[in-house]
Amino acid sequence: MTGDSAPTNLTHHFLIAMPGLEDAMFTKSVVYVCEHSPRGALGLIINKPSDLTMDALFGKVDLQLQRPDVASQAVFQGGPVHEERGFVLHEPLFADAQRPQESLYASTMVIPGGLEMTTSRDVLEAIAAGAGPRKVLVSLGYSAWGEGQLENELKDNSWLTVDAQSSIIFDTPVAQRYDQALALLGLQAWMISPHAGSA
Repeated sequence: MTGDSAPTNLTHHFLIAMPGLEDAMFTKSVVYVCEHSPRGALGLIINKPSDLTMDALFGKVDLQLQRPDVASQAVFQGGPVHEERGFVLHEPLFADAQRPQESLYASTMVIPGGLEMTTSRDVLEAIAAGAGPRKVLVSLGYSAWGEGQLENELKDNSWLTVDAQSSIIFDTPVAQRYDQALALLGLQAWMISPHAGSA
C-alpha cells in the first residue's frame, strides 16, 4: 500500500470497468490511459466499435484509403468528449534508439510505454497513402477526468487497473478485449462482483 505522498500514475495502463459501472458509454469498457497527471487523465476506449469503418471515415475526410489491411477495421467510440474529432492511437514509427526528438506528425503525444496518439490530419494522410504506422486504432472522441476525478472513481471501485499490453489493443478481436484485459490480472468476468467492497 503506497502512501498519499506518491500519486498513482496510470499512464499506459488499462482501466477495466467493474460490473457496477453502468454508464452507457463505459459499461464493460476497457480504456487505454494516454496521460495521467495530478491535473487529470485522458484515455481512449478500445473495445467499443462504432458503425463506421476506416474506409468510410477516410471517405468523409476526402482521403482515398490505400491500406487494405485497415479498410474494414471499425472506428471506435473513444469516449464522450469531442466525439466529432479523430484520435489515432498507434505504434511508434521508430524503435526507441532511432526515434527522433519530435514526432513526424504535427500533433502527437508520445506515451511512456511505447505508443503514440496523434490528432493531426497528417497521420491520416500517411495511412491513406499506404504508409504511416502499421498498427492503428482510430477513435472518435476521448475519455477525460478532471483533477482527482479518476482517483475518486478508483476509490469507489468503478475500475480495475493493469499495465497495458499493445497486443490487446491491436491484435485481440474486439469482443475478447475485456476478458483479455481481465486475464492480465488473473481474473475472469464471473469473479468480479458488482458489489465488491474496499479491501
